[in-house]
Order: sequence, then structure tokens, then C-alpha cells
Amino acid sequence: MIMERKWWHDKVAYQIYPKSFLDTNGDGIGDLRGIISKLDYLKELGIDIIWLSPIYKSPFVDQGYDIADYYAIAEEFGTMEEFDELLAEAKKRDMHLIMDLVINHCSDKHEWFQKALADPDGEYADYFYFRKGKNGNPPSNCRSYFGGSCWEPVPGTDKYYFHMFAKEQPDLNWENPKLLGELYNMINWWLDKGVSGFRIDAIINIGKNTTFPSYEPDGTDGLAGCWRMIDSMETVGKLLKDLKNNTFEKYNAFTVGEVFNIEENALEQFIGEDGHFSTIFDFSAHCLSDGEHGWYDAPPMEFKRWRKTITDAQLEAQKCGFKANIIENHDEPRGASRFLPKYAQTPAGTKMLGTVNLLLRGIPFIYQGQEIGMQNVIWDSIEEYDDISTKDQYRIAREAGLSDAQALEVCGRMSRDNARTPVQWSSEKNAGFSTGTPWLKVNTNYQAINVESQEKDADSVLHYYRRLVALRKSAEYKEVFTYGEFIPAYEDTDTVMAYYRADTEKRILVAANFGREAVELALDYAVKGVLLANQADLSVKKTHKTGELLKLESCEVVVLECECS
Repeated sequence: MIMERKWWHDKVAYQIYPKSFLDTNGDGIGDLRGIISKLDYLKELGIDIIWLSPIYKSPFVDQGYDIADYYAIAEEFGTMEEFDELLAEAKKRDMHLIMDLVINHCSDKHEWFQKALADPDGEYADYFYFRKGKNGNPPSNCRSYFGGSCWEPVPGTDKYYFHMFAKEQPDLNWENPKLLGELYNMINWWLDKGVSGFRIDAIINIGKNTTFPSYEPDGTDGLAGCWRMIDSMETVGKLLKDLKNNTFEKYNAFTVGEVFNIEENALEQFIGEDGHFSTIFDFSAHCLSDGEHGWYDAPPMEFKRWRKTITDAQLEAQKCGFKANIIENHDEPRGASRFLPKYAQTPAGTKMLGTVNLLLRGIPFIYQGQEIGMQNVIWDSIEEYDDISTKDQYRIAREAGLSDAQALEVCGRMSRDNARTPVQWSSEKNAGFSTGTPWLKVNTNYQAINVESQEKDADSVLHYYRRLVALRKSAEYKEVFTYGEFIPAYEDTDTVMAYYRADTEKRILVAANFGREAVELALDYAVKGVLLANQADLSVKKTHKTGELLKLESCEVVVLECECS
């Protein structure tokens, strides 16, 4: 497809979870000063866009996704002056900063909600969803994403307020024009300050069916998942169009939406030429781990299903725009532990997974620690977790009959806290993250997996990621990796994930063997050269002619430039 070119199309993004990135004052919590100190590290990795998870003032019930003041920096992270310094230093390095935008809900400590509680019939109550109960019960039977009813009593009244997440995160009323004006002004304030855009949290949830009906229960608690009350794409679309027109569009801002449950054939509305966002995350592979009732009955990751899911998502997206490709983020377990079989959870396997993901069509997002192959943690008890969602899933698993050990094993595979453990900078105490006591446990493998040791090893995952990003952004190949078509290949194999990136000038084959045994593939095009490989010296000739066999060892990936015809 022919599309208008945007400044973000050829960029590589990096997500920072500030609380776990780098602590410089010894309080066990990462801070803005730590991020500033690592900008050159990110620049060397090849990063263009830095996404900061929330750094606003917050009680941190849900790790900053409960915002108490949209205009203030949480003192745990630093000051507004330090944020301004971070912004300026990033710009000196031609890097863009994007903020996390959480506007489906706020904190119950926000001034708006406190005023609403003080006067449940006043104007601020209409900034939220205050509704009368029914016969002494909540207004509907919706279950929050974190478990339990979506409704919480308003003290001293017969009313309840609505929350799709934790009870400390009341949902904002997007039908209130005055509230929307407040949100638009806040967004434009940050854009005027110089941020380049936003990652927009849980945004599909703003389009609610505000008649708040009850639904057929889908659990033994008599409740139904709140996602069922998300209204039509038409309703959501009108809200998102107004949001864009009043904010992002004025600044040519880059926006990436966290969007689930898109109706069939609605993708173009979100990422098309005039879409609501610049891009949205592709969560299709991550959804393969969704259990029917929770984490405890999540199906195992199956290679062919994963391959087909990635392929289908690529083919769909390239009809209308770009998706943002991820292996992991702050809400997901580590990709190396999730998407790779045990035998492939090695540096070679980690490089292979990274190659397949970063060279897809779309905008790649690297999550902190991914570039060194950080893995899931071994958790010894539920008390070690911080994540509110993990604690709820542990409870669900236990109520379903799992033993403590079984429930812990489930949480160990799926917990968001796996991605939130401190970045492993060195083999020193606390992985070099903090001189104090880290807010969350450090992975015990930090002496084997850390930045400092990988800096010294030219064959490390870190050095490989640098070469991989450099290839994607290189003058010679940037065009094909940015705008080239995605064409699946070797789909009839049992263990190979392969595809071409092709335009009128170039054809690149990315081929990876996720199997335990070596495989041979008959080449469909003659090979001009090896651009990247995770297990072979680039000077080694892989093959040349059409029809010759390309041999891939277990966990081997190659990036080959082929003849165009």
C-alpha cells in the first residue's frame, strides 16, 4: 500500500519502567536521574523513541497507573526540573520522549474524586460514574479486570462508583464535556512542554455502555467480565476522533494505543491513514496465553499457532498501516521465558526471537532488559509479589483447587512482576540497580545475565541486539525494513518461522529454526549475501543458488539478502 510517510515510521522504541530501571539515590526505587545517566547506553543500542511508564504523582496502588496529579512528577522518581533535564538531554541525542497517558481512570486520591466524594450530587461526581444501587446491591454484575465487583459504595449514600480496574482507580466519565476539556488541556500541556507523544493506556475502555446492564454470569461469583460492556467501535471511535482532533493532531504527535477487543474489520479506524493512533500494539501472540477462567488454565505456547498468529497479524496490518511489535512489556512476563521452549531459552534462542520480532513490518518496541535476555524469576511465595493482578490470579487458582505450589507455578509463568524486577546492570550487589534495598526482588540469575558482562563479550545478546537494530536502521536497508512488504515463507514446516521483507529494490529473507533438530530449506531465490546470523560468522557462505538447501541448526536465525527475482 502507498501511505503518507511519518517521522516515526522508521524509528525503534524502548520502554522504560522507571521504578525498576536504575536507582541513583539508594532508596530502592529507580529514578529520573538514573534514566538520564543511561541515555548514551540507549543511543548506542540504536533507540529513537523512549516510552516512560507513568512517573506522575500517585499512591502506586497499581504502580503509577493510578494518577493523583497529571501535572506533577512523583517524588519517588524526582522533580519536574529533572524531567525537563531528561527531555533536553534526550533531544540533544536526537531521541524522542513519550509519556504514558492514563485517562480511562485516575486515582481515588485525585482532587476531582475527593471533591466528588465530598459532594456526591455535585459537579465533580459527574466526572465519574456515580449510580444508585439496586435493592441494596450494586447497579450491575460487572467484574473488574482485577477481580471483584466493578462497583464500590460511596460512603454515606445509596450510590456506588464504577471502576474497571482497582477500586482505587475510579473510571472517568467520557460523556462529560467539562472533564474532556480538562483532559485535553492536560495533554496539550505536556505536548507544549516538548514530549513527542504518548502511549495510551487501556483506552478502549472509555467507550462504555453507560446504561450499565447486567450480563449472564461467566464465573461462580455471579459476575461477568467488564470487557463485555465496552460499546460499539462507532461509540469508541467518536470519542477517539475528538481526542485526536483536540490534541495529538495539532502537534504531529506519535501515539501508540493499548487496544484490545477491536471488532472485526475495524483495524483501519485505529491505524489507517486517518486512524485514531499512529500505531497500536500487536498483542495477538500474547493473547494465546489467555485462559478461559484465568492464568491457571492458560494453554501452553504452541509454535505453529504462534507462527500463524504473528503471520495473520502482519498480513492484516499491512493493508492499512503499522502495528507496534513487542516481545514483552511491563504487563507481560519475559518473552524469552514465554515464547521459547526450555531448550531454546539460551543466548542463541533469545537472539533468534529478537531477530524475528524486530524485523517484522511495524514499529519495534524493546522493553528494558530484553536486550540482554532477561528472564522470568523464580518466586518462592505469594508474599514476594507486588502486583495486584498476580495476587488476584493466585486467589483464583487456589479457589479452583490448585495447591499452593501449583498456584505459585502458574503465577511464576504469567506474572507481570517478572518484567518489573530491577534491570540487571552488573554482577555487583542488587545487580547494580541500587545500593539500597530494591522495591522488588532481583532475579537470582543477575550474575550470569547483566549489561556489564555482556558489554565485554562481543558475542553477547546485547551486542547482537545492537547489530540487529543497526541493520534495521541502516541507510541501505532502512527502506525495505520500514516500508517493504511482509511475505510469509516456509509455512509448511514444523519448526521454522520465516518471512521475506521485500520492495521493488530488495528482497530479504528472515529464517529461524525454533526446533530442537536441524532443518534444511530449499531456497526460492538466489542469495546475494548474509546480513546477520546468530550462530555463524558472517563471512561464511550460507548458500547461493535457487534450489540449494539452506541448513539451519537448532535456534539458528539468518537474515539473507536475496535476488529480487
